[in-house]
Amino acid sequence: MRYALFALLLLATPALAATSLSLGGLLEFVVYLVIVGLIFWCIWWFIGYVGIPEPFGKVVRVVVGLVALVLVINLLLGLAGSPMFRLR
Repeated sequence: MRYALFALLLLATPALAATSLSLGGLLEFVVYLVIVGLIFWCIWWFIGYVGIPEPFGKVVRVVVGLVALVLVINLLLGLAGSPMFRLR
């Protein structure tokens, strides 16, 4: 198992170098994605737990979903080198 992971790392290194992504950048991407996903999941759960009346609850869920989608698209564009906006 250890040798297979090492071989995969050796094979993936030239591909990562060709796309100018570093392992640290990908690790930061995954951590950021997990944190943002956890935050939006907690917001989504809280909206259902509070029990906002139906027309307003659906509107709030759609807005939360759109904000999450824009953040993920911005994060993916940041990996490509040109994000829509900076969060830091």
